[in-house]
Formats: sequence, structure tokens, C-alpha cells
Amino acid sequence: MSPNDPTDPILPPDLPGTEAFTDARAAVDRLCLLYDGATRHLCDAFARALKGDVPARRVRAFYPEIRLTTTTYAKIDSRLSFGHVSYPGTYGATISRPDLFRAYLEQQIELLMENHGVPVSIGVSDTPMPVHFAVANDAALTVPQEGAAEFTLRDYFDVPDLATTNDDIVNGTWERGADGIAPLAPFTAQRVDYSLARLAHYTATDPEHFQNYVLFTNYQFYVSEFEGFARRMLADETSGYTAFVSTGNAEITTPDAALPMPARLPQMPTYHLKRADGSGITLVNIGVGPSNAKTATDHIAVLRPHAWVMVGHCAGLRNSQSLGDFVLAHAYLREDRVLDADLPAWVPIPALAEIQIALQEAVAEETQLDGFDLKRVMRTGTVASVDNRNWELRDQSGPVQRLSQSRAIALDMESATIAANGFRFRVPYGTLLCVSDKPLQGELKLPGMASDFYKSQVSRHLMIGIRAMESLRQMPLSRIHSRKLRSFEETAFL
Repeated sequence: MSPNDPTDPILPPDLPGTEAFTDARAAVDRLCLLYDGATRHLCDAFARALKGDVPARRVRAFYPEIRLTTTTYAKIDSRLSFGHVSYPGTYGATISRPDLFRAYLEQQIELLMENHGVPVSIGVSDTPMPVHFAVANDAALTVPQEGAAEFTLRDYFDVPDLATTNDDIVNGTWERGADGIAPLAPFTAQRVDYSLARLAHYTATDPEHFQNYVLFTNYQFYVSEFEGFARRMLADETSGYTAFVSTGNAEITTPDAALPMPARLPQMPTYHLKRADGSGITLVNIGVGPSNAKTATDHIAVLRPHAWVMVGHCAGLRNSQSLGDFVLAHAYLREDRVLDADLPAWVPIPALAEIQIALQEAVAEETQLDGFDLKRVMRTGTVASVDNRNWELRDQSGPVQRLSQSRAIALDMESATIAANGFRFRVPYGTLLCVSDKPLQGELKLPGMASDFYKSQVSRHLMIGIRAMESLRQMPLSRIHSRKLRSFEETAFL
């Protein structure tokens, strides 16, 4: 039926049908056309309904979709971990915000067509678009709470369906449907929209500001250090950085511009040092605890960053360590418990060579130490992450025995969570921590205990993370995105 057929119980938008494309840019243009048409259709009808003009029929629009059908096995460079499907068949992905993901989509579609020699089809999917997500980018519209409007929202518009907003694809638990279509991307459109809305809420910055290289910290001191570095980069016309964005989407492009202080900080204050191509650096202060670490990475993952690294504080567990020493995690003891349902604790989290080398070289550069001398200020080994901040106050015989048996050299509450979620979401990850206390030796984290050495090392810590990210930025994506992160049957998209 046509959109103007009064006998149709559902009013859809009038949009082009499915079409094959051999040009990636044209394919994304069509995705944008379909997405914009769907959201405009829903927003217009919703705005009229709020003014009292309730529709006579249910108003519905659908996400656009990419499909690929191949009848042959791709002959690809065995070093590549993405850009191709594993077996002949039909693959599909629903798409949200193609404007936000344009560069990513063009890259992934181009690789697919190169590796398989077939076009991609762009059309309207059969997945309804919830009105909440459709109006998210319209500042003039908000969805009222249930019962606040003069009509029952669910009678006229689709709402988010949590039954289909899940992590089955990345968790490896998805089941092929009756249509036989396998996933082309790690997230569905609904899952992406869910996370984009959460990111804006938790970080108080819009998703489009996020950069491809993300640093996580659990210490507010790093924020002022990051802003200082950002202003120096904006003063340097050769740096490649173009803007700095603070909480509330406050953006500056010159080094001396003022940044307004927010009335209140969000749960996870986030700051972005931007480059025109999105290859800048985002810093997220996730605060303390594995729950925050999981929440942040659950949602940032849909943006498909090229790397994320934890640069936080930790407890040093060895007597030979000093306050201010660095810890480069080569393995993780996971006692955070927040990911056990999605990624069991028996799943090993491997160290990624590219990230490890970048971090170690950045430490050497910032400290001017190398080789055997680098061991004076940095240790490599197992980092334990726990879910109890006051673990020291319990009977230590059990925890200390496990820490000793695991050869752990440091303990925190976030690093293993961030690394495990990086593994789960196929986002390259790493951890470089700074020792802020030594509880097993009686040096608890208390005011006034920091030495001058510790203070100087803390000021270097963020710079090491930044230098590592800048080093990773110079690598081709095929090197950064390790095959260690890919399972037996993977999505073609990163």
C-alpha cells in the first residue's frame, strides 16, 4: 500500500525502494536519505500530536539497512581482521545516524565491495524506529513521560523494545533467524541509538564530539592537565588539533578562550581534543568502580573507537614499588564481577602488542629512561580489579593469597573491566597505572602522603597516555585492530 492509502492501518513515509550500489559514498548518501526521511516523518507527526492533532492511524517508520549477498568465499589478505564475511550467504545491518558514522560506513562498505566484488543493497528494513530516538536530534521536541500527553503514546508510535536491544552479536550468542540473514555489524540500530542517548546523559557532551582514541581515568587531576595540553596544542598551528570540547558541549578553538564552568558536573565528565578527521583524543573521568567502567565502555563502544586505554591510579602490591611508579598491565585478575554474565571470568584477556609497545615507548620518552633503567619506574605484570573499594578492611588471608598466586603487582577497580569490555567489543585496549598507595605495606591512600616524586610522576602520567595515542594514530587500522579480538564467525564491520 502507498503512504496515502487511507485503508492502511499504518502510515509510513514515502521513501525509495531497495537499490544496489557499487560506490560507497553513494550508498551512504542513500542511507542518509532514508534515515532523514524516516525521522522527519516521525518528528512531524509527533509534533502535530503534541499540539492536539492526534493521527488517525499509527505512524511508523523503519531504520535503513545495508545488505550484502555473496556466493563465494573471499580471497583476502590473511593479516586482515575485518572488511570481509566468513562464508557465502546474505548479511545485513540496520543503521542509525549515518551522518554521524559516515566515514566509518564508507570505509567498511568500500572494504566489503573490494574483498567480495559484489554490490551492497541499501533499503528500508523491517525494524521500526522508536519515536524517542527519532526526536533525539530535534532540540524542539521531547517525549513526555507516560501519561503526560493527551494521547497514549504506544497507540500511535513505536517505543524502544528492550527485547531487541541487546548485545547478542558481540557476545556471540545471536541465533540465525528464519530468513537466514547473518549480522554485518556488531550492533543493531536500536542498540546504537540506546547508547548514543546514554552517552549524552552520562558525559554531558554530544556523541559527535567523541574522538577515535579514548583515555579513561579515575582521578580529576588529569582533567586540568588535559585542558592545559589542549590549549598548548590549539596554540600550535602544526599540531593538527582543531578544537577542545568541555562539559556541556562548550567548545573553544583558540588557546586563550574561556570555558564556562558547568552548574554541575555529570556522572562521567568528558573532554574532547578534536581533529578534523576524528582522530583526536577523548578523556573520560569515569570515577571509581567497575560499574562506572562498564557503563562508559558499554556505550562508547558503539562509536567504534580505534583504541581505549586506562590511565588511572592503583595500589602497588610489591614492597619494591614506590609511590608514583608506573604499572603496565600484561594480564588481568578479574574480580570486578560486573561482566561475568556477558564475558565469563574464565575467558582470558590477552595483551595487545601494538598497545603495549606504544605505552612502553611513551613511558621511555616521557621519563628519558630506557632498557633496564626503565624498570626503576615501571613494572609489567598482572593487574587485579576488584569490586570492593575497602577490601583492605576484610580478612586479607583469602584476597592476599589469590593476589600472590596470580603474581599481581597492582590492584584497582576499573582496569580489568575496561580491558575485558574492549575484548568483548573488539576495541583495542590497554592499561597504564600510577601507584598511589601500598596497602599491604601500610601506606594507605591518605592526604599528605604523596612525595615530590609521586607528584611529578602524576603530572607525566597523562602525557604518557597522550603520547601513546598519538603513536597509535600513526599506525594503519589493520595493525591496531588485532586478530586476537576476532572469534570464529565475525561481523565484517569493525
